[in-house]
Amino acid sequence: MGREIERKFLLRGDDWRARVTRTTLLRQGYLSTDPRREVRVRVADETEAFLTVKAKRPGPERAEFEYSIPVPDARELLAHCTGRLVEKRRHHLAVSAPGEWVVDEYTGVHTGLVVLEIEWTDAEDPSLALPPWAGDDVTGDRRYSNAALATEPADESAGRSA
Repeated sequence: MGREIERKFLLRGDDWRARVTRTTLLRQGYLSTDPRREVRVRVADETEAFLTVKAKRPGPERAEFEYSIPVPDARELLAHCTGRLVEKRRHHLAVSAPGEWVVDEYTGVHTGLVVLEIEWTDAEDPSLALPPWAGDDVTGDRRYSNAALATEPADESAGRSA
């Protein structure tokens, strides 16, 4: 079974930018945002596409299944998604700490929202010392979930809050 263990943090300043190793442009939408599961379609750099199913669990861990799909199929599925598409630049970071560290810099109606995501496998220890540029922990705060950014009114979502 696929598993995702993730924490999210707001950012302080731009010091994280010095650690960027590559950037990917993502467009994604949701076919389902049922409280028990989400089904997401994502296109990366217009060259790769994925269908992802995430089963909700309390806390930072959940079941996750991701499958490559043809880009033309993904584009068609995006037209059938609920709410709006979420667009962001995903910056992959080089950090000497466990896990995969990425910064999602949102565009469109959520311009200005920048979130650090740290993802571990079940074999890694999710305890860590955060760098000074990592701000408030927003893990579990629905306002910062991509599904909420796609489906809730822009003025009520995290990307538009003051």
